[in-house]
Amino acid sequence: MKRSDEGKPQGTIDPADKARALALISVSRETQTKLEAYVDLLLDWSTRQNLIGPSTIPTLWSRHVADSLQLIELAPTAKVWADFGAGAGFPGIPIACTLAGQDGAAVHLVESIGKKANFLREAVQVTGAPAVVHQERAEKFSLDHGDSVDVVTARALAPLKLLCDLAFPLVQRGAIGLFPKGQDVDAELTEATKYWKIEATKAPSKTSENGTIVVITRLSRR
Repeated sequence: MKRSDEGKPQGTIDPADKARALALISVSRETQTKLEAYVDLLLDWSTRQNLIGPSTIPTLWSRHVADSLQLIELAPTAKVWADFGAGAGFPGIPIACTLAGQDGAAVHLVESIGKKANFLREAVQVTGAPAVVHQERAEKFSLDHGDSVDVVTARALAPLKLLCDLAFPLVQRGAIGLFPKGQDVDAELTEATKYWKIEATKAPSKTSENGTIVVITRLSRR
């Protein structure tokens, strides 16, 4: 990816992909402006830090942005979210952009790696999204901040069994878990149920033929 003379990144985003993504997941003009600012920042930082795979840039809007925003439809009244392993900001930043202006809205971006946490802080500042960065491990966040969380999510962070371990304190206090998974979802569920009693459903992904979102409403240890 090259830079222009003004120092801005010259990405290879496919405009048709952006159009498809915004048609799939409708957002307000104000939200779209925030998302565009976030994507520009992400492309800029990605020239210096490995935040997303270069091969995903052409389809960034559908593969990352719309893929994140589809979670909102599974918890439309949720205002407080926790995103474990927030990394490059998916799904937390797009969700926070959508929640901007709603009373009581907050997205907790939990990321233990300092460089990624620094990116997330700048993304929050640039977008003005109602999000807070926690540079700590998910285990600590779950124990310290769980009382007000409506939804806990994580994208490409860990197998479902480990996600259950991390999310249990939040789910126990009333949160639901929304965990995007790929074609191995059934194997992950089978493994997780060796250790956990799980009340869950599976929602098909709108952005991936092989994708599934595991919706966990209750957890208890075996």
